[in-house]
Amino acid sequence: MTPSGTNSPAWELLLPLGAAPSRKRGRHLQEALRDAVRTGRLATGTRMPSSRALAADLGVSRGLVTEAYEQLTAEGYLRSGRGAGTWVGGAARAAADAARDLTARDLAPGSPDVRVDFRAGTPDLSLFPRAAWAAVHRSVLSRLPHHALGYPDARGLPELRRALAELLTRRRGAVADPGRIVVCSGVAQATTLLGLVLRARGLRTVGVEDPGSPEHGTLFAAAGLRTVRLPLDSEGPAIAPIVDSGVRMVVTTPAHQFPSGIACSASRRSELLDWARSADGLIVEDDYDGDFRYDRRPVGALQGLDPDHVAYTGSVSKSLAPGLRLGWLLAPERLTDEIIARKRTMDLGHPVLDQALLAEFITGGGYDRQLRRCQRAYRDRRDVLVSALAERFPGSQVSGIAAGLHVIVRLPGRYGPEHRFLERAAARGVALRPLSDYGTERPEEGVIRLVLGYAHLSPAEIVLGVGLLAGTN
Repeated sequence: MTPSGTNSPAWELLLPLGAAPSRKRGRHLQEALRDAVRTGRLATGTRMPSSRALAADLGVSRGLVTEAYEQLTAEGYLRSGRGAGTWVGGAARAAADAARDLTARDLAPGSPDVRVDFRAGTPDLSLFPRAAWAAVHRSVLSRLPHHALGYPDARGLPELRRALAELLTRRRGAVADPGRIVVCSGVAQATTLLGLVLRARGLRTVGVEDPGSPEHGTLFAAAGLRTVRLPLDSEGPAIAPIVDSGVRMVVTTPAHQFPSGIACSASRRSELLDWARSADGLIVEDDYDGDFRYDRRPVGALQGLDPDHVAYTGSVSKSLAPGLRLGWLLAPERLTDEIIARKRTMDLGHPVLDQALLAEFITGGGYDRQLRRCQRAYRDRRDVLVSALAERFPGSQVSGIAAGLHVIVRLPGRYGPEHRFLERAAARGVALRPLSDYGTERPEEGVIRLVLGYAHLSPAEIVLGVGLLAGTN
């Protein structure tokens, strides 16, 4: 038996719906239809039966079917036209196929493959400008002189350092002297270089934000340094714990703190600089996503206020792709020579062709165009995520400034407890990390706090993921 107007074998999976409790029938219908589209049992282009016909065959109200059609049309699973009926759309199926290809690590043992991965830190790699990058590659390779392919300057190609100095001055308000820029294999190498140089100067401990990036501790440990976790308040790193700790080097993400999402206040920025001057200390500014602010122009780099006490690090990992391994360190003058010497012994310099490509991409305007493209896409995806959370999780709160590639969402206790919510999410194929994974603070009783990355997900995947999470309740 199949509903009128379709020959799809998927309908037989919906027929027991009438036996489900009435309050759950709408949700069950939507989930069954989503699953049928994702698995291909309902192929793209399949015409759906009328709401009246499907309701009659399933033994449910027509209003329930109409509501399901409207919800799935909004999510991209279905499409409809005036007088043309309702059809299975293709966008959601493609998005779901891509999501299933993601790794399933960190999910509970025995759980299904990842369907939606909300873990933060990855940009949308499909936005990488392949055609523009290939054109620049051909141009650079055709005119790069033979001698340029020898061992490079350990600081980086002069043309790239000049391009970066102009870019950082113009976009981030940095005080950028090309002679003090060192091209690195991302922020990770920049952090390691600083750690090695300062350990040789007698430094033994480094202050890191709590909560903060788990990578900082690992990188400094490799350089022989111990990390001290420093708490945050609503304005940024709290000053009193920094003073009490006795550290002389602090790593911070002032433009958009990871993972809390706050921006360091103007008064706290001044206090941090006052501490660095009085303690003869160093602030390491990790500007990992400083270009991605959606409600206003980004706040300028902290380094621009005191280049002698702030080392600035950045990369193209969020704007282009982390696999390029292209980043930079803008160091205080007193440390530059030692950093360059360490860089030289570490790898004899960064690959020449990669540097020449990035230099040309920046000076030719390609990098600015790429940033604008990513900003539009990520702003839209953040809006989709915030709207979906508001709709599917009444009482939820999204915190942090409108920036970056992730949000913090706070769910009321009725959706928990947190560990049970995470277990149910994993069982449904949704990869998540709670805020408590990034610091020493224990989960707050009666509240669920999640770090949700969205930049690498399409709008359809975001809506699907939030819907799957809502189904765990």
